[in-house]
Amino acid sequence: MATIYFLYRSKRQQAPLTVRLQDKDKNHKKFQFEAKTELEVPKEYWNTTRHKRRGLDAVDKRKIAEVNSKLSELEDFLLSKYKKQKPKPEQKNWLKEILYNFYKPEEDEHVDDEIKSDLITDCIQELIDNAHTRENARGGLGISLSRVKSYKNLLNVFKKYQGAKKYRVKDVDIKFGRKFLDWLLSSQNYSEGYARKKIDDLKSVCADAEINGLEVSHQLKKVKGGKTKNDFIIYLTPDELHRIEKAELESDSLKNVRKWLLLGCNIGQRGGDLLRLSKDNFITRNGLELIELKQQKTGKNVTIPVLPTTKEILKEGLPYQIALQNFNNDLKILCNTVGINSLTEGAKIVMLDENGEILEKDEKGRYKKKGTKRKITGTFPKYELITSHVCRRTFATNQYGIFPTPLLMRITAHSTEKMFLGYIGKSAMDSAQQIADLYEKLAAKS
Repeated sequence: MATIYFLYRSKRQQAPLTVRLQDKDKNHKKFQFEAKTELEVPKEYWNTTRHKRRGLDAVDKRKIAEVNSKLSELEDFLLSKYKKQKPKPEQKNWLKEILYNFYKPEEDEHVDDEIKSDLITDCIQELIDNAHTRENARGGLGISLSRVKSYKNLLNVFKKYQGAKKYRVKDVDIKFGRKFLDWLLSSQNYSEGYARKKIDDLKSVCADAEINGLEVSHQLKKVKGGKTKNDFIIYLTPDELHRIEKAELESDSLKNVRKWLLLGCNIGQRGGDLLRLSKDNFITRNGLELIELKQQKTGKNVTIPVLPTTKEILKEGLPYQIALQNFNNDLKILCNTVGINSLTEGAKIVMLDENGEILEKDEKGRYKKKGTKRKITGTFPKYELITSHVCRRTFATNQYGIFPTPLLMRITAHSTEKMFLGYIGKSAMDSAQQIADLYEKLAAKS
């Protein structure tokens, strides 16, 4: 049970009293909060030798009664707030804020009773718990499932990083960012892209905490995260797609995966959106056959015309449903079977054992043991680099220069041409060449 003590902690002849609230945690370990009150008393009134609680000498009965009345009122207020809010021992400023509310209630009548923790792990959890009320990039409420997953990953990673320590949002400065990034890269062997993403996620958590009134470092905006340059553009060439389409396959599962792959490369959508397609997504408007869907990651509505190539792929109906993980595994088997094995620079996810060695896979492309997932870069047979994302990138890359870029962006849902060109590994020089080729074609027709 919490106990209140009032202390005279000054050498001056008159000073404010200090209040201390003491309690035990679930492990029966004592902890306390301490702060100064606004109640000043003469030192001679306060008998510190008799008891740690209030104890005034009988010098002036009226003043003694007045002081004791104020202390009783404050004690009742603090115990009531403590019981209601259940602050954690780490919330060192809790008592100061409660005292401020006690002495200036008119300034706090609209303030939530809940005092937020400034611990980084608590702030991450608070963001996750209230993800449905957060404003997203589209101006609506609710951040995407992928963003929530990213914050959950950050929470697990950061708990491992801090160990027994308790870092606060105000600790995240340039020096902290460098140390955390170095730990992610050197100690945990994360890829540079993933490590930088975790830094950005951490900065977002701190920025959210600042909006909620918590103190953050003035260096927060200068902490370095950011995206890495996409050096590996993995896509299937028209020749490789043709080989996949014409290959003789005995396995029904591989035939099904091939159908999903060809459809995905034809409509340019992410794996998750592709594999959710059903008959309901195929509609006809003004005599035009369309595929309409809402992208999971961006929340954008996309409308794609059903081209003759798409009709040919689906002439016997949609492929049957398959889980994304199985799709990724079977894609590698399919491409290996077809002979798409040219040595290619890229990055792939592997499973490492406790010694950092890559674990073996079974004949179905699944790891025989559980380990730690990591992304590694190098030169590998191309089929090892193929994932569901190859669908969207293959579409964008192969159709670039054939269809106008703005129309391609409407299908891929890239927000800017710069993003789109970076996605397929094109530069401003490529755009210039495209314009020059167009003018050459127009000149030939005139």
